[in-house]
Amino acid sequence: MRVEDDQTAVAGFPFSAVVGQDQLRLALILCAVHPGIGGVLVRGEKGTAKSTVVRALTALLPAVDAAGVSRPARLVELPVGATEDRVIGSIDLEKVLRDGERAFQPGLLAAAHQGVLYVDEVNLLHDHLVDVLLDAAAMGRVHIERDGISHSHAAKFVLVGTMNPEEGELRPQLLDRFGLAVDVVASRDVDVRMDVVRRRLDYERDPQAFAARYAPADQELAAEILAARGQLDSVELSNRELRRIASLCASFDVDGMRADLVLARTATAHAAWRGDTEVTEEDVRVAAELTLPHRRRRDPFDEPGLDQQQLDDAMQQADEDARAGEPEPPENPEAGNEPEDGSPDDGGPKDSGPDDDGPDDDGPEDPDGPGGGVRAADRPSAPPSSQFATKLLEVPGVGEGAPGRRSRSLSSRGRVVRSTSDRGHGLHLTSTVFAAAESQVARGRTTGRLRLAPTDLRGAIREGREGNLIVFIVDASGSMAARDRLSAVTGAVVSLLRDAYQRRDKVAVITVRGREAEIVLPPTSSVDIAVRRLQSMRTGGKSPLAEGFLRAREVVLRERLRDPQRRALVVALTDGRATGGKDALHRARVAAHLLADASVASIVVDCETGLVRLGLAAELARELRGGCVRLAELSAQQVAGVVRAAA
Repeated sequence: MRVEDDQTAVAGFPFSAVVGQDQLRLALILCAVHPGIGGVLVRGEKGTAKSTVVRALTALLPAVDAAGVSRPARLVELPVGATEDRVIGSIDLEKVLRDGERAFQPGLLAAAHQGVLYVDEVNLLHDHLVDVLLDAAAMGRVHIERDGISHSHAAKFVLVGTMNPEEGELRPQLLDRFGLAVDVVASRDVDVRMDVVRRRLDYERDPQAFAARYAPADQELAAEILAARGQLDSVELSNRELRRIASLCASFDVDGMRADLVLARTATAHAAWRGDTEVTEEDVRVAAELTLPHRRRRDPFDEPGLDQQQLDDAMQQADEDARAGEPEPPENPEAGNEPEDGSPDDGGPKDSGPDDDGPDDDGPEDPDGPGGGVRAADRPSAPPSSQFATKLLEVPGVGEGAPGRRSRSLSSRGRVVRSTSDRGHGLHLTSTVFAAAESQVARGRTTGRLRLAPTDLRGAIREGREGNLIVFIVDASGSMAARDRLSAVTGAVVSLLRDAYQRRDKVAVITVRGREAEIVLPPTSSVDIAVRRLQSMRTGGKSPLAEGFLRAREVVLRERLRDPQRRALVVALTDGRATGGKDALHRARVAAHLLADASVASIVVDCETGLVRLGLAAELARELRGGCVRLAELSAQQVAGVVRAAA
């Protein structure tokens, strides 16, 4: 943890000196005006001043009264490797050992009260810790029930999480918990880039003088934030604008009611920031641009952001709904019986063009045979089928706890489930104290510190889930290239990739076609890139499965050196028809055996179709010493069971 005050030796980079990033600065200011918004998620590439802007915000927050003493608001940084005890607090070990009394030691959430809690690389933080942070940010309080202690304290802070999407996304459930989200990119304007570099160099040359230059502008911003906070309760949100907010959220088909609440709070904060006493249509639009982009990602592979035309259309519809909800004016008796103006046609102009869902004019489909034919070469892959909802694929046994949610693991950061007299993951404090308490009389203690002995120590058994490395081997040969089958295969892979995204796995994709196996995606946490690579996959030619298994073995062994805690699972989608020579099938079996000898869990998805089945995929699964499941069993109608790799 790092807690920063204004007493630091080097002046921080001023908020007013940041060039560009207007939307990010506005989102942070609105959360400072109304902390109940629930924080800001900042997504963007490295080097876009994410951390600089967040740290600069702290200087703008009002001073905090603590025990009768005024102090500046704090910036509390939460490291990715923090434990739950450090975040929410735990029993005060020093007081227990010294006085024998059970007392609570506050954590980082208490330290961040009335300040800023900053989590860099929030997408790499354990999910249960993210839940804790977001609950505290939304409720403004922390409730602790653990280690025999019941405690509650205020925790009102501006929560800011930053992340690089290339390192892996947050799950949609966690994205929704952030009040606002902003995507930041480096400007492509030459003058802006020059200004950024110039100001940074000036700051590095003399931080104190640079900060003094922008101090008046920062002081003015701080005064405006304080004034907006004071005016917040007097801002009126009319029924008309509330109806507009509800209509917008309904138009974007967001889940639940959190978006409506956050949008209302943000619009109110924006009105207070402008110095107005009433929420207007413009306030609602600005709030929508900050609250809806990350909530419209109903699928992890949806493109982030908010299309302006879509927002314009939704705002127009919301305006019509807002007007429709107003009381009708009294009728004019002199108006006669003229009919009211009709509304435009609901469906708009009819499309006289061909049906978009009609068959593609791609010529004859490739024959479903072992060789695939010349026409199958370099053919673009078929669009993925949407009929698949994946089953749970697990690595057998118990792992060491790489961050994630797939396979079982004994984790050093998981939830404590019980104590042990043997060595565990950390000290089980409550059990240790209780074990020592039984012997205090025998040890001659009447008052003073608790007397401990080595035999009193109890370890903590922690249980959790881990993420894995999922290596997909996709057979893209001619025998797999028939459009219906390839569409089903790519649909199954997309469903498995979606599952990998939600369980925080790393993924790699290897395609097998022609004469070689190609790594189209090295191991990465950004599975949306895997989907894009899959959609541009070429098909046709022979099926060198042996090369695919050998390449997968190479990827797994190399990744073990980089990330030894992350276990691997190889998922091969093939019909098992290895081609490319008379000994192609034998070579594939030998390569599969070598992969199994490397202690790699695997499962084969049998993509063979037709009345006559050769069962070659099942034979390869036996050589891999893994499971085998038919492609049809991954369909949405067959998801009740669980497929485990150690079948």
